Amino acid sequence: MLILDDTVAGEPPKLVKRVRLPSVALDEWPANSGPFCYTDNMTSQSQISRDCDSASPENLQALYDMLLASRHCVAFTGAGVSTLSGIRDFRGKNGLYKTPDADKIFDIDIFRQDPSFYYKMTKDFIYGLGDKKPSVVHKVLAELEKRGILKAIITQNIDLLHQKAGSRRVIEIHGSPSLHHCPRCAWSMTFSEVAAIVRAGDIPRCKKCDAVLKPDITFFGESLPAEALAEAIEEARSADLLLVLGSTLLVYPAATLPEYTLEHGGRLVIVNDMATHLDAAASLRFSDLGSVFDFLEKKLKC
Repeated sequence: MLILDDTVAGEPPKLVKRVRLPSVALDEWPANSGPFCYTDNMTSQSQISRDCDSASPENLQALYDMLLASRHCVAFTGAGVSTLSGIRDFRGKNGLYKTPDADKIFDIDIFRQDPSFYYKMTKDFIYGLGDKKPSVVHKVLAELEKRGILKAIITQNIDLLHQKAGSRRVIEIHGSPSLHHCPRCAWSMTFSEVAAIVRAGDIPRCKKCDAVLKPDITFFGESLPAEALAEAIEEARSADLLLVLGSTLLVYPAATLPEYTLEHGGRLVIVNDMATHLDAAASLRFSDLGSVFDFLEKKLKC
């Protein structure tokens, strides 16, 4: 039985920060909810050295062969995938969490007290995404899906770049900024409409009741989207090959999805420039997303 700090019996577990969790099976959580938790005290956060990088020609070819042989390949993507598109990650060398008070940006209590803080801090980070283009990783994943090799993408990202690259089966485990809703009357506005307002230095408000709109992303203190979580669990269970790309595996429950794949006999390939707690369980481990996906792009001729 998984117990989170501040969880009330009978209520859906919510996203909390800085709680160390044990390894648990995802089916221990309610089917209609899930804890969203960030752990920042794991020893596996150390930077991977170049000496540990396994991007040899033999291993790259092995990855390509695994993709071709897979019957149900799924990609699990984190912020590192989008750094190649010029978007800051969260915990890297120049990550968002190096910014003062950054840990408050996605805190639902802070948002409710002062939503202007969120919109001020994300003016460029989120609402400047319109100019960003998909990276080679996004493009290759879209091509793999087009060829029937990749069955789904489970993403922690909220930048919409997978969709922009052409991927159709994208499970947004942490929600999406595609729509912003009024917390009072549910009136909504699209991302592009909100982005124009925020970029102009204003705050998006409901045209019906004047309440401040909230993006449909999961803040710390909120439950994950139930449908997306259930879909992600099913894909993780079904995957015979799970590609973990650009994720430090520090945010739960998303971080436990690869363990579910392993429990059901699937294999992991991890590509990330920081260590993860599942590196030893991976069939292949690389540190440089760019070089790995440049190789795949050439092999696929896309």
